[in-house]
Amino acid sequence: MPVAVSNTIQPATASMIRLPIFHAPAPNTSRQNLELRLGYRIQELALGGIGRDTRRTLDALATEVASGESGQVMTDPRRPLPGTKLVREWNGVEHTVTVLAKGFEWQGRRYKSLSGAARAITGANWNGWKFFGFTPRPRISK
Repeated sequence: MPVAVSNTIQPATASMIRLPIFHAPAPNTSRQNLELRLGYRIQELALGGIGRDTRRTLDALATEVASGESGQVMTDPRRPLPGTKLVREWNGVEHTVTVLAKGFEWQGRRYKSLSGAARAITGANWNGWKFFGFTPRPRISK
């Protein structure tokens, strides 16, 4: 928080929390929370706040989180379709990992992440995507 804003805030009171610059009362009335809210609101008023596309993405993400099912927002775009076999040779042995709807399988054991499967294969911490040769997609500049 910039010093200028921090030094001008008095201890949080109920009247300060109901300032007309906020759309809703704060769930937490601590000084630190008020400083953060004021700083964000000042920035929002000066720069325009969250854009329409970002708002749509956040709403879609909130819906996915509330439903408990991962959809387009929460799904990793690198993730292959379920049933895909990922093959990697390690120390002269060929290892095959199967992509599942929720996780990965190697030698009959399930793993939440590809990194977990890579760790089981190598005995060391690996980024699973790098271990199996996935490369990041080039960024498209707008």
